[in-house]
Amino acid sequence: MAAVPTLQVLNMFKKIFPLAFIFIASHAYCITAEEVKGITLGETDARIEALVKAMPTADDKTAAFLQAMSDDNVKVSGDKVFVVKDDKAFDPVTGTEQPMPANADDIISNNRMRGEIDSALAALKLFSKDDAVRAAAVKQLQSDADETKLPLIEKALATEQNADIKERLRMVRAGAMLGSADPVRRVRAANLLATSGRANTKTMLLERLQVETDPAAKSALTAALRQVNAALAWGDRLGAAFSGISLGSILLLVALGLAITYGLMGVINMAHGELMMIGAYATYVVQGLFQKYLPGAFDWYLLAAVPVAFLASASMGAVLERSVIRFLYGRPLETLLATWGISLVLMQLVRSIFGAQNVGVENPSWMSGGVQVLGNLSLPYNRLVIIGFAIFVLGSVAWLIGKTRLGLFVRGVTQNRPIASCMGVNTARIDTYAFALGSGIAGLAGCALSQVGNVGPDLGQGYIVDAFMVVVLGGVGQLAGTVYAALGLGILNKLLEGWTGAVLAKIAVLVFIIIFIQKRPQGIFAMKGRSAEA
Repeated sequence: MAAVPTLQVLNMFKKIFPLAFIFIASHAYCITAEEVKGITLGETDARIEALVKAMPTADDKTAAFLQAMSDDNVKVSGDKVFVVKDDKAFDPVTGTEQPMPANADDIISNNRMRGEIDSALAALKLFSKDDAVRAAAVKQLQSDADETKLPLIEKALATEQNADIKERLRMVRAGAMLGSADPVRRVRAANLLATSGRANTKTMLLERLQVETDPAAKSALTAALRQVNAALAWGDRLGAAFSGISLGSILLLVALGLAITYGLMGVINMAHGELMMIGAYATYVVQGLFQKYLPGAFDWYLLAAVPVAFLASASMGAVLERSVIRFLYGRPLETLLATWGISLVLMQLVRSIFGAQNVGVENPSWMSGGVQVLGNLSLPYNRLVIIGFAIFVLGSVAWLIGKTRLGLFVRGVTQNRPIASCMGVNTARIDTYAFALGSGIAGLAGCALSQVGNVGPDLGQGYIVDAFMVVVLGGVGQLAGTVYAALGLGILNKLLEGWTGAVLAKIAVLVFIIIFIQKRPQGIFAMKGRSAEA
């Protein structure tokens, strides 16, 4: 009965002195002088114990003091502790400015103490208004949460509105409960962690399993570990498949132009990789222009770089076809040697203009990050964009070849050059157009590659052999075969890498192609037409 008058008095006080009531409420759990001394003075074990005791009632001042300790902005003189800011000393409890003693010394914190401070700061950041800050705090706590932080984690869970952060916070709570002295809580934690499917969860379960003595908890940990291993295995399989599709899309972009030039004219163009390199450097130049003249529109530089890369490589391809390659038709060995020499000239030209070192091409902000599908499977946005870009380029080339007048001429010359010439087709002009088109597509491949790796003079050398393998395996001049071969080789290569390593996987793929070509020289799809039957 005595509580009713007390409550009435509090309500009356709140109405009469609202500001005072707010001040008292907000400072009810301010850090105390004893807590400050306990955290800064004494042995490490005692300091950590004082920090743990202060955490359940921590407030903004506690967070500010811990941040100052993390930044080495705390000094001590005797039993007096000061926070230093802008060469001025402040009391960490009241925030008032204090005279700095001449004999004030820095606080010495070893790595263990610094780890505890960083962990405590991460726990306090769970109450930030910024989703990104809270997400980063949860990520940090995933590896070092313990039972002492459970009160703060529970409090954060009660107020968290973001569903994704809340789910990850539940996993953090389960990880903290895993070190509990109560075996029932450990069993509950193991059951919760079984659904996480994260690599760090597996590590936590293994570490706990090694020291676990309770039979029920040990059984729950074993079952949870089995379930996590199964989830991680699926993530690895799907990750390998996605990596294969991503590599296949890049090989498709590289080989698509080569399929047109090689299939149409029979030219073994060893400079195809350098045409791709030109597209990558064109992207780099456009990036530099946007950074200098249009910094506010930098996120859209890639859209401008796509046509520039295409035109730069297509123009170079047309020049090469008109000046060198058109004199070497029907002489494959001379063509191979000439284009190889051209590739060396182009690489040296790029070194002379841009230097021998790699140059960096930045991703636009909308291509940064990725989609988290499983605990150990994240799909990067830049890879997803490249896959979509490869599909767009493939569709555009298929439409150009199948639905336009130029495509009709290209198909006619490919199937039977003499008859096409007799029908009035200017085969020399079609050769130039087709070679420029193939070179432009190589430039688009270079533009795409600039978003997933470094751009340098040797960029094309790493893909030219794979591009030729794709073209030969798919069938010379066959777009559908190029698609199947690129995706097939990409996925096969990534799956084999997981079992044998990168080098043996390359060897195995090469052996497979040799055996396949021996059995089916025309590739997956044979060329149709009179020239194929001759």
